[in-house]
Amino acid sequence: MAAICVFCASSSSLDRRWLDLGFETGRELAARGHSLVSGGGRVGMMGTVAEGARSGGAHTTGVIPGHLMGLEVGDLAADELVVTADMAERKTVMVARSDAFLTLPGGLGTMDELFEVWTTALLGVHRKPVVLLDADGFYTGLLDWLRGLAGPAFARPEALDLLRVVDSVPAALDAIEAGLDQPAG
Repeated sequence: MAAICVFCASSSSLDRRWLDLGFETGRELAARGHSLVSGGGRVGMMGTVAEGARSGGAHTTGVIPGHLMGLEVGDLAADELVVTADMAERKTVMVARSDAFLTLPGGLGTMDELFEVWTTALLGVHRKPVVLLDADGFYTGLLDWLRGLAGPAFARPEALDLLRVVDSVPAALDAIEAGLDQPAG
């Protein structure tokens, strides 16, 4: 069993398909015996991932800055809710408590989290799998831009290889589980 950190949108005004994707992700994570680490919110995809995980019996840990608790968006149903001083501490705690990272569709905050764990993996700070779920081509523009960085040597090909890109929830969990089986070498 692994603690899988899911980064995703927390907006409360998303199309139903994105909320459904979040729920499906949580259910699949639970069905495979994993636990969830999330940003600790109860709204948007973040909330539906946690709901899906709990509906399948997974342990859920939410990590949320105190100022967001004040906005009453905290996931009070989480098995464990860690309240941090700020966003930076939130990321530190989420990374420390996770064995792998899965990024679903999201906005600026999601990108901040993805780039942090991806960069720290590249720098050898951790060897945890980093997976991007490109559902319905959501990340096509970003991926094209990232691949374009390799040509003029702004990014090494091995950096791009560290990010596993998949197009379905089962493929995302397969990639995480394969990455967890890799030797720490």
